Order: sequence, then C-alpha cells, then structure tokens
Amino acid sequence: MARTTNSDTLPFVESRYELGMLASQRVRDLNGGATPVVERGNDKPTVTALREIASGKLDVAAIRHEFVQSYKDAPTAENVEETLEIDSADPALREIDAELEETLIEQDPVDVVEAEEDSIPSEEIED
Repeated sequence: MARTTNSDTLPFVESRYELGMLASQRVRDLNGGATPVVERGNDKPTVTALREIASGKLDVAAIRHEFVQSYKDAPTAENVEETLEIDSADPALREIDAELEETLIEQDPVDVVEAEEDSIPSEEIED
C-alpha cells in the first residue's frame, strides 16, 4: 500500500473519530516497543499505525479495549492524597520536614498574600 487514506481504513473502524483514537493508541504502543504487524520501512509511527489498521491484520477490538482502559486506569486528583512528607532516613531531616509541614499547614493563605504586599515598596505598587 503506497498511501493509506481514510477510505482504506473505514471498513475496519466505525468512524473517522474512532480511527483517530485507535491510531493514537497504536502509535503509543509502537513507541512503547510493540512489534508492527506490517513492514515499517522508513515510515513514522503514525503512518505505520494507519497502515496496520488499513491492512486488516491488526486486532482493532483489542486496540479499542486498550484505549478505553488507558482512560479508566488514569489516577484522578480526588484519588491522590497530597502530602509534604519526605521519608528521609536522617532523623534531623525528618525533624526539619515536620517543622516545615507544620508551618505550611498553620499559615493562612491570606496572611501570606498580605505579608508579600507589605514587603513591596509603595512606588512599585503605583506603577
């Protein structure tokens, strides 16, 4: 296949939108070390992915499943617990980390902003 077009791939995918999603997932796989199912030659991973889909040799259902799973497994901000704690082996560093964390937790963000404004010379504020 000298040139892959959308019409070459449409028998294997439901829409152009899905083609973009599946091709992007396959490019991630190829960049991650997956073996191409068609001869790669000097083609970039994007072209190789489209040629694989158009050849019909690629398991599109597996790529579709992998694409969906990649978004399900992604951690969200609500699931990640933020902590400032650093697990240092040195007791002195642990003590410093604990003091820093305590200071940061006790500080009110409004007080920090007001303190920064007080430290700016008045001639800079007017500009």
